[in-house]
Amino acid sequence: MGQQYERRIVDDTLDQLIAGLPAIAIEGAKAVGKTATASRRAQSTLSLDDPHTYDAISAHPSAVAELTPPVFLDEWQLVPELWNSVRRIVDEDPMARGRFLLAGSAGLQPSVRIHSGAGRIVRLVMRPLSLAERGLVTPTVSLDALFRGSQQIEGETHCALGDYVDEILRSGFPGIRGLDDQVRNRALDSYLERVVDGDLEQMGIRVRRPGALMAWLRAYAAATSGTADYAKILNAATPGEGDKPAKLTADSYREHLTRVFLLDPLPAWQPSFAPLKRLTHSPKHHLVDPALAARLVGVARGGLLVGEGDRVATDTGSWVGALFESLATQSLRVYAEAHGSQTGHLRTSGGDREIDLIVEDDQRRVVGIEVKLADTVHEGDVGHLHWLKAQLGDRMADMVVVNTGRFAYRRPDGVAVVPLALLGP
Repeated sequence: MGQQYERRIVDDTLDQLIAGLPAIAIEGAKAVGKTATASRRAQSTLSLDDPHTYDAISAHPSAVAELTPPVFLDEWQLVPELWNSVRRIVDEDPMARGRFLLAGSAGLQPSVRIHSGAGRIVRLVMRPLSLAERGLVTPTVSLDALFRGSQQIEGETHCALGDYVDEILRSGFPGIRGLDDQVRNRALDSYLERVVDGDLEQMGIRVRRPGALMAWLRAYAAATSGTADYAKILNAATPGEGDKPAKLTADSYREHLTRVFLLDPLPAWQPSFAPLKRLTHSPKHHLVDPALAARLVGVARGGLLVGEGDRVATDTGSWVGALFESLATQSLRVYAEAHGSQTGHLRTSGGDREIDLIVEDDQRRVVGIEVKLADTVHEGDVGHLHWLKAQLGDRMADMVVVNTGRFAYRRPDGVAVVPLALLGP
């Protein structure tokens, strides 16, 4: 008997899209749950990683038009012509609804040309389980309600630092997080090895020095939640070596690992209105799941709790703090995308102003969020939020500090203090 499907936040979005659009492409890393989510809606399923299916559809990609809809094309990128076939089929009957679901865990090689699909195929990103989806507690504070100004800031949680560390290490991959500790660690290690040794090769990418790529990936993981430049990451990957990989090679690592969704950098926020001056364009570094970063750096639970773990940039706080911010970022991106909002971070070019997360909705309203690995909030934790409110005025929908505390409440200065476990979509 298969494992019972637990409904995801993305399910509501997917149901809306299927009811109104002919084709939806679900994108994301392997093991985030794309197949389970899409297949339960499909009448016809083609798994392109099956050799027999691959051979048949490679020869006749247009045959998908004859299948009973909704048609689910899993790992469609293995047969890139499928995208163009779906686009042509949709063009022939643009009023059809819910005809195709496509899922992919890798982007196409730059040399492979396909039509953008704009107006025909809508893309939907799926990430590992957010904290709200893991069933620890029921969230009491909604990101959507923060934008609408209708949110009472209240609630209590039993979750403390140790619980958040446990969730970081357990991961948000549905099929991995329930395993025993030792088995789960092996599964996470295997996941990383499979990306380096298998998935990239499947995309036609030859990795000449797998060890060098893995060393670079470890250094990137050690830069989690920071904006260290890529030269610093490369130096950290090859300390003391005279034959460092060329910058072009390191850039290709980053490009390939992003295309298989292993890297999930958080872009710098660029406001769509009256842009603020002197904002940096550097992304914050994140893997798709902080559990992978924890495995790559190699600090276990006990070490995390006492502050062990080297960083690429030593001025960016503790390693457990970086992982906690990564967990918060992963979860907030899931919540934001459920409402069509964009997520980024803010940092001025001189580094004098930084805000960990900026969520902007389609009305150009902003919720600013600081992430603090602490159970209390001090004046110094909210200064940059008040600065941003002074810049944006009424466009600032709310100011939030996410922390590891017990209670959610509103400070007298208007800042909402919300334990991460109590924040939801």
